[in-house]
Amino acid sequence: MALALTGSLGQAWDQDRMRQAAQRIGPRAVASVSALQPLLAGAAALDELSLLAAVNDFFNRRVVFTDDTTAWGSDDHWSSPLETLQKGQGDCEDYAIAKYFSLMAAGVPVARLRLIYVRATIGGPGGAVQAHMVLAYYAQPGGEPLILDNLIGEVRPASRRPDLTPVFSFNSEGLWQGAVGAAAGDPTVRLSRWREVLAKARAEGFQ
Repeated sequence: MALALTGSLGQAWDQDRMRQAAQRIGPRAVASVSALQPLLAGAAALDELSLLAAVNDFFNRRVVFTDDTTAWGSDDHWSSPLETLQKGQGDCEDYAIAKYFSLMAAGVPVARLRLIYVRATIGGPGGAVQAHMVLAYYAQPGGEPLILDNLIGEVRPASRRPDLTPVFSFNSEGLWQGAVGAAAGDPTVRLSRWREVLAKARAEGFQ
């Protein structure tokens, strides 16, 4: 799958606002934004898989998996992209959220992206099952998505991730049962933490 995104992308981020937000948040955020902005600016020159892999790798390399209790002293904290980069730590939601907003900033249409809550089987068949979140990219509506994850660094089609069982999915525009199921309401009403993250990300220059 190598569908070119060139020509269909329009940047959706405010360079100055992002830099100013990073300066308010801290030095790690400033350094990371200096590396992230060239990636976003060059997105139109990349094909589909290259852009997804670049964004996936950017956050997987810069963020160390850490549970919310350790990182934030909270049972369930959803960080904005720059908060995650400043902390250098995050859990599965934080990785997925940062990748989502970065791909939208690079010009990927929101309709192609969904954050998916899944049940992840760890350690192969018969292993422990835990709640997890990944980011899915749909080249075609209703088609098989590509999965961006912090557990497995390679961007893979959903059919190559049998360890993941979708529970529900959402983006800035909707909420669905499973990965492609029936609509289930307004995510900003049903998910208060998502509403808060949307506001924080927009204040950081992400659209």
